[in-house]
Amino acid sequence: MRLRHKKNAEIEIYDHQIVIDCSEKVCDPSPIFSNNNPVHLELGMGKGRFITELSVKNPDINYIGIERSATIVLKAADTISDNGARITRAYGIGDHYEKIRTGELCEPNLSSLYPNLRFICIDIAKLGDIFPPHSISKIYLNFSDPWPKKRHEIRRLTHHNFLLLYEKLLKSDGIIEFKTDNVDLFDFTLEEIKLSNFKLIDYTYDLHNDEKLSEGNIMTEYEEKFSKLGNKICKLIIKK
Repeated sequence: MRLRHKKNAEIEIYDHQIVIDCSEKVCDPSPIFSNNNPVHLELGMGKGRFITELSVKNPDINYIGIERSATIVLKAADTISDNGARITRAYGIGDHYEKIRTGELCEPNLSSLYPNLRFICIDIAKLGDIFPPHSISKIYLNFSDPWPKKRHEIRRLTHHNFLLLYEKLLKSDGIIEFKTDNVDLFDFTLEEIKLSNFKLIDYTYDLHNDEKLSEGNIMTEYEEKFSKLGNKICKLIIKK
């Protein structure tokens, strides 16, 4: 279900420290996280479940979720704020949960609970304006809008124009992982890769029955929904 636009969401998102305002400046990831750890992006993060779980499981990697809709970014930030204590306890990181339980912290401090996670509200087409070249190690594309009409194919996030943008952002050995339940979009993407400088590393039309590619798989909200409907999940990995 599509979220209704929330009035003032464009302002309220910045009440959360986890949301970065990059509208008028270049966002160099190193100062944002105060370290030089690898940076991974999720383009079209939705409510943030996938990238939040990744950030908790991989504390030595910095994660940035990108989403154009301020309403969705606000929903994601609100959700992980509400669930901060539960997630912290589940993975046993730090003593934040105990402080929340005893009342020492009334609300989760997202910058402390998720020191390696940030959100940015921006159009993906503008990524080249805010991130320095060759500053990203991996990009995740999960269940992107398929834009099924032929005249809209240039809007697909795996169109070769977008692949060119990602190529400029990624480091020399940078990787893109793409998942979708839309077979037409997946086939389109395989053809677009041939027009790019990326190398196809692996792919499958049935992720959940692929022993190799399903290892360590984290499901997104859409992935769980579509899987329950019986849709097979496609996945590919390409490398710069």
